[in-house]
Amino acid sequence: MSNSRSISHFLLLALADTRQLQLLHFCLLLGISLAALLGNGLIISAVACCHHLHTPMFFFLLNLALSDLGSICTTVPKAMHNSLWDTTTISYTGCAAQLFFFLFFISAELSLLTIMCYDRYVSICKPLHYGTLLGSRACAHMAAAAWASAFLNALMHTTNTFSLPLCHGNALGQFFCEIPQILKLCCSKSYLRELGLSAVSASLVFGCFVFIVFSYVQIFRAVLRIPSEQGRHKAFSTCLPHLTVVSLFVSTVIFAHLKPRSISFPSLDLSLSVLYSVVPPALNPLIYSLRNQELKDSLRKIMTLFFQKK
Repeated sequence: MSNSRSISHFLLLALADTRQLQLLHFCLLLGISLAALLGNGLIISAVACCHHLHTPMFFFLLNLALSDLGSICTTVPKAMHNSLWDTTTISYTGCAAQLFFFLFFISAELSLLTIMCYDRYVSICKPLHYGTLLGSRACAHMAAAAWASAFLNALMHTTNTFSLPLCHGNALGQFFCEIPQILKLCCSKSYLRELGLSAVSASLVFGCFVFIVFSYVQIFRAVLRIPSEQGRHKAFSTCLPHLTVVSLFVSTVIFAHLKPRSISFPSLDLSLSVLYSVVPPALNPLIYSLRNQELKDSLRKIMTLFFQKK
């Protein structure tokens, strides 16, 4: 029997059993993380430097890029370190910090995706009120609310989870620290309080999901009423990147945590966790830049200036 006070470290799940596969996973994670850093860094630079991109849509996209960078920098470096040095350990405080920051950035991403959906709804369904409903002050307040609520959510869950007594060892069935795996180590019945908090958070997540679905129903109805085909295509093109990112984020998270136990086995669970924690931050910049001509032009201009200086 072990207790949380005597645990100095946790054992994470290894990405592979053989040395060759460990090095292969290291290279894959390195490539994905570099792609995420480059893509999100370019979006942040473009929005910050190009004055014509200082609009609500790109302001929230900049915040989304920040959350993606934070998310991938929370989980991937430790996984790369463990694969390269053939170890699985993470310190107790390191696990707590990793859990806090992962929850913080994931919660912020969901809030920002919900706000971006509201931005698209107002832009298409209430264009005459766009400047009033989404002025600079309103955008700043919404972004601040997203980050503040994410901070409180992460702090609440991390504090509560790491206050629970642990009686079932220190081995986590995941390549990073997350709440469900830590709860498996808790003493009997002691995790009910955290399950209650998780139920509240799940209700809020479900509320965001319902809001997004309802908003897109209204958006599609408004777009279909546009008389010209060119106007409909332009309206759809502004929504498609956001809808793709939301679908990727929500579907992977839901399937990873709500799939039937009958199809749950370590290799599948590990693949799904990589899919929702590592892949979206790398794909989101590509999804947005491919469908947005303004962003592509700005990125091309920044790259041209960069290489001219070289």
